[in-house]
Amino acid sequence: MKHLILLGDGMADYPIDVLRGKTPLEYASTPHMDRMAAEGTLGLVDTIPMGLPPGSDVANLSVLGYDPRECYTGRGPLEAASMGITLSPEDVAFRCNLVTLRDGADPVMEDFTAGHISSAEAKRIIADLEIAIGSETICFHPGVGYRHLLVWKGGESELVATPPHDIIDKAIGPYLPHGRGAEAINRLMRLSREFLADHPVNRERTERGLRPATSIWLWGQGRAPRIRKMVDRFRIRGGMISAVDLLNGIGVYAGLEVLPVEGATGYIDTNYRGKAEKALSVLKELDLVFIHVEAPDEMGHEGNVEGKVKAIEDFDSLVVGTVLRGIGDLGSFRIAVLSDHPTPLSLRTHVADPSPFAVLSSSAGENQGRGMGFGEGTALRAGNLVSPGYRFMETFISNWRNFIGKDAR
Repeated sequence: MKHLILLGDGMADYPIDVLRGKTPLEYASTPHMDRMAAEGTLGLVDTIPMGLPPGSDVANLSVLGYDPRECYTGRGPLEAASMGITLSPEDVAFRCNLVTLRDGADPVMEDFTAGHISSAEAKRIIADLEIAIGSETICFHPGVGYRHLLVWKGGESELVATPPHDIIDKAIGPYLPHGRGAEAINRLMRLSREFLADHPVNRERTERGLRPATSIWLWGQGRAPRIRKMVDRFRIRGGMISAVDLLNGIGVYAGLEVLPVEGATGYIDTNYRGKAEKALSVLKELDLVFIHVEAPDEMGHEGNVEGKVKAIEDFDSLVVGTVLRGIGDLGSFRIAVLSDHPTPLSLRTHVADPSPFAVLSSSAGENQGRGMGFGEGTALRAGNLVSPGYRFMETFISNWRNFIGKDAR
């Protein structure tokens, strides 16, 4: 049987007045996800264990069947794996955002993406930062867009650092890293501000009316985790399709083949259809493919209502629709569509609420078929809850018929 996970990052949300009291999922035109919910099985999955941060790292580990309480060490080491960086036991990897800080006595986090700086521009900046403030123990590594990595050899991992997308439009003072090792990290961020104040890339961006990258922001630190590969756990071969290092890094640790797609950007202009077509192609050989789409989450962080609705509609039309049209040629299948966590437009950051899922199976007796559309409210009324969320993957692969029980048709 072929298995497909279609994940719209941060797709779930809260009702908002501008959408007539509906969530973006409920407001958007999503005929393909609605079909999956109506014909298949609809419910909620609780991906964030109590006490852990509601980030895409924790949530997607859960979706892939890992208990984050046992294996989560931080976001940085997961992204390091995607970038081919091998961490020794004493190394600590930090996520390194390029950000825009608004000047003042206490600078404000104006933009955690530095105006969605391009990868080419960012690569120049990161290379120059490595020369200017890197050392034998501090190494900068370029990533994608605004997302990069810093490795601190022999560093500290127990300090407290805040994700920059959690403090949009807030003064950074109360959110600077604190705890053991924080002095060194704060010093690096301060030095980066001094160095970037007159960087050529920033001058060029300012002349074009774009936001400059005025600082780095270090967070998500951790040491290399221990994660058992999915091929050993489930006896399946799988692949990961994502534009972001975080998901690809999780895929590396899980033993999934990282499958690049031309035009995949991690933003609203990504190659949605190309991801779906790639998945259908490789499923001729593989048993499972995970398609991750970042765009809804980015729109949630921006507070962009129209953008989030469009991202959801494009995900439905170009990813889910393409998959549904082509999957039948591959034989028996199960397809799951879900959000990893909500990113409410009203908050512009992640929350830990359960997210809706729908699973459609080609096998008789594996669909409840209750006729409800795909959304947060209908998922709650459906009465199916997977909690803790890390149980979803094993159920999806090995025990789906028993999970849905006598209500199936």
